[in-house]
Amino acid sequence: MNANGKLKKIWTDKALYLMLLPCIAYFVLFHVWPIWGMKLAFYDFRIIGSDVYVGFKYFKELFSTPIFGQVLGNTLVISAMKLVLIFPIPILFALLLNELSNGKFRKAVQVVSYLPHFLSWVVIAGIWFEFLSPSTGAVNELLKLFGLPAHDFLTDKSSIRWVLLASEAWRSMGWDSILFLAAIMGVSPSLYEAAHLDGANRWQIVTRVVLPHLYLPMVTIFILNVGFIMNAGLDQVLNFTNSSVNSRIDIIDTYVYRMGLLNNQYSFATAANLFKSMIGLILVLSTHFLSKRLTSKGAW
Repeated sequence: MNANGKLKKIWTDKALYLMLLPCIAYFVLFHVWPIWGMKLAFYDFRIIGSDVYVGFKYFKELFSTPIFGQVLGNTLVISAMKLVLIFPIPILFALLLNELSNGKFRKAVQVVSYLPHFLSWVVIAGIWFEFLSPSTGAVNELLKLFGLPAHDFLTDKSSIRWVLLASEAWRSMGWDSILFLAAIMGVSPSLYEAAHLDGANRWQIVTRVVLPHLYLPMVTIFILNVGFIMNAGLDQVLNFTNSSVNSRIDIIDTYVYRMGLLNNQYSFATAANLFKSMIGLILVLSTHFLSKRLTSKGAW
């Protein structure tokens, strides 16, 4: 199609493109335009006067700061836990929903499972604080029934990462299952009929008919999740952190928040954030090309 043909098609579908404008404006304003601000990582920020170019000064400071190794390690560990342990949960949940024969009950379960996604982390943290309270929380009341001592999960360094993992799974399980459930709904009924005629049981239908249709969305989402492995959850960590466990869950995003907004070290914080973004870009490109080579499927 030549340029005139493309313009004519755009004009024909102008209503659809107008509907896209708010989304395009959002990404330009909050995702594309800030890229220009990344140059601050190579400059000394000046409130009055022009910024002074300093090259890789702030990157050298970043890598020589002892605490940066700790926050980098925390980021990678927490993100890896979420990537490996939470990734299969929406898939399993979608498969289980598909097995429910009662349509009304299935819809009710879907609605209830979607609700946590629309809650802010402030609200979710409040719910989990009550749930895990060492004095009145449901978990500790259950432990007491079995004669076990109460445990303060929120101030225990060995437990806090698992609290982050569980709360993230609870929040995202239902919402993240939508894409997989849609893929399952797209399976042709004739494939189910052929499987039944061949004498396949329910497990065989799931593994031989349903799961192959989930490979593409699984690969795509996994690649994208690998690209976000340096994003361990700023909002979540800020709401769950305290002085007792900060050393275990202090991540790059909270470090950038402290250095940039609280300590006014804008150039240093920009350097840390740029480093994190570059690692994410390298990971998503590497995973994409590796997946294309091994499975012929990638993110695009």
